Amino acid sequence: MTAYEPAGATGAGSDSAPGAGAVPGRDPAPGSGPAGYDAVVLAGGAARRLGGADKPGLRVGGRPLLDRVLAACAGARTTVVVADVRPTARPVTWAREDPPGGGPLAALAAGLRHTAAEHVLVVSADLPFLAGPTVGRLLSALAAGDADGVLLTDADGRDQPLVAAYRASPLRRELTALARDRADRGAPAGGAHLTGLPLRRLTGALRLTRLPDAVASFDCDTWDDIATARARIREHGHVLDEWISAAKAELGIDLDVDTKLLLDLARDAAHGVARPAAPLTTFLVGYAAGRAQGGPEAVAETARKAAALALRWADESADAGPAPERGKPDVAPDATPDTRPDA
Repeated sequence: MTAYEPAGATGAGSDSAPGAGAVPGRDPAPGSGPAGYDAVVLAGGAARRLGGADKPGLRVGGRPLLDRVLAACAGARTTVVVADVRPTARPVTWAREDPPGGGPLAALAAGLRHTAAEHVLVVSADLPFLAGPTVGRLLSALAAGDADGVLLTDADGRDQPLVAAYRASPLRRELTALARDRADRGAPAGGAHLTGLPLRRLTGALRLTRLPDAVASFDCDTWDDIATARARIREHGHVLDEWISAAKAELGIDLDVDTKLLLDLARDAAHGVARPAAPLTTFLVGYAAGRAQGGPEAVAETARKAAALALRWADESADAGPAPERGKPDVAPDATPDTRPDA
C-alpha cells in the first residue's frame, strides 16, 4: 500500500476514458507529450495480499483498475500491458515475462521489447488516481532535465518506481547488466535471469528525479486500499467527474464537453419548464449533437439553443400572470376601451 492523502493533495483528478469495446492489438494512436512516449503497464502480479484476486479487474468508480490506468496514458504511441490477455477499454500490445510471475524487473524487460520511443512511462495497473496531467508532469520533467528517470514519491516520501517516466536507453542498459550478472552467477538462461530481482536493483543504478504526489502514487495492495479508493471518488468534489468518466467509458464515448454548460441547461429547464424537463432536455441535446455528427462544439451550440428556449419559456410563464375571472373583460388595469387592440 502507498500512503494516501484525502482530497486537495497534488495530483487529484481523473481523465476521461477512451472508447470502450476494444480488442487486443497494437495501439495506433499517435504519441503525445514532450517527445512522444510509449507506456509499459505491469499487470501480472499475484495479488497475494488480496487473496489472489484479479486485481487489474477490480472496479473502482465502476471501471476496472487497469482501464483507469490505460485512460491516464492514452497519449502513448504504443501501450504494452504485461499480463495475460483480457478485454480492455482501448487497444494495447500484450506481453508476458518468461516464466510468468517472474516479478517486476522481468515484466519490465518483457514490456520494453515492444517499445521504440526514448521516453517510456512505467506504471503498475493498480493506480486508481493516476491521471493524464500527472503523466504529463512526469514526461515534462524528464524532457526538461538530464536524469535517467522521474518518479513519484508518496505521502511518506517513499519512492514509487512504478509510477515513473524513464529514458529507455538507461533502462535497457541496466537491465542487460543485471541479467548478465545473474548469468555469470549461474542463473538459468533467458528471462529467468531477472526473475525475483527487486526493483531497487534497477533504480539504484539510475539517476532519478523525484516529484511528490500522494494521490497519484496511491496504489491498491489490500482490500482496505480498494475501499479507500472507492470511498474517495464518491466524495462531493470528485463524484461527478468520476461518474462522467465511467459513463463515457461504458458507452464508448471519447468526447470532452463543457459539464458546467450542460448543468446550467438542466437547471434552466428544471426551473423554467418542469423538473422532468432537465434530463429529457439534456438527452435531446446529446441526440441532436450526435445526429449532426459534431464534437464538443456541436454539443455547446445545441445546448445554447436549448437553454435559450428554456429561458423564453420561463419568460412567457412569468408574463402570463393570473387568468382573467369569468365574465370580466381581458383588459389591462390601465387600459381604456378605445385603446384595446380589438376595439
